[in-house]
Amino acid sequence: MEIKNQIILITGANRGIGRAYVEEFLKDGAKKIYLGVRDPDTVKELLGKHPGKLEVLRLDVTSPADIRAAAEKAKDVTLLISNAGLLESGALSDKEAPSRGRREMEVNYFGPLALLNAFAPILKNNGGGGFLGVSSIAGFLPFPGLSTYTASKSAMHFLLMQARTELGLQGTKVFGVYPGPVDTDMARDIDMPKVSPEHIAKETLKGLREDREDILPDPYAQEMYALYQKDPKEVERKMRRQFQDMVEAA
Repeated sequence: MEIKNQIILITGANRGIGRAYVEEFLKDGAKKIYLGVRDPDTVKELLGKHPGKLEVLRLDVTSPADIRAAAEKAKDVTLLISNAGLLESGALSDKEAPSRGRREMEVNYFGPLALLNAFAPILKNNGGGGFLGVSSIAGFLPFPGLSTYTASKSAMHFLLMQARTELGLQGTKVFGVYPGPVDTDMARDIDMPKVSPEHIAKETLKGLREDREDILPDPYAQEMYALYQKDPKEVERKMRRQFQDMVEAA
């Protein structure tokens, strides 16, 4: 899928991977990009930098009213990018785990689901178009300290597979991006080597051009996904050992 002349909506477009997508997709010839953000003031700099190419949508992905308004306004979208995400660290035994898990599911699963539900008819009317969801390699791994986040990203992965199965019938291409640790505000407390958001954006573009349904944009994601495909139980054991080492070192 080529980006040139696409009309794109990106959620979480004000920072991190979302902002990098805006910059890279404009370089690659996007005709117009809707910036889906909760606070329009956070993208004033971007609007000034790219006059005439960007339009702001006040969009909280947990708000049905915001999603309805976005779908009413952005009827020309040909590529929908669900990038907004929430990560909260903690263990399953924490008293906050249930409420933390609900918040993450609202943003990381129910938000993309509602977006896709609202925009699927729009994509169909515009020739099929595409849907790209930013999941995480953590959706395949029991990551120590990210007990509820991993489940929400696993749900996102299955949403992508379901969308690919159903929306393919209307000509919509569906892509999933599964990064490892990325150097963003959201992952600032994760003590692992990280790649830049710009790296993720460039590799995503490459994956789209090659029509790769599952885009693994960094070495860590590629390594862990290969291990997951070869032996899922070994991945579980590997992460369990890592967690045990963390507990013993604390």
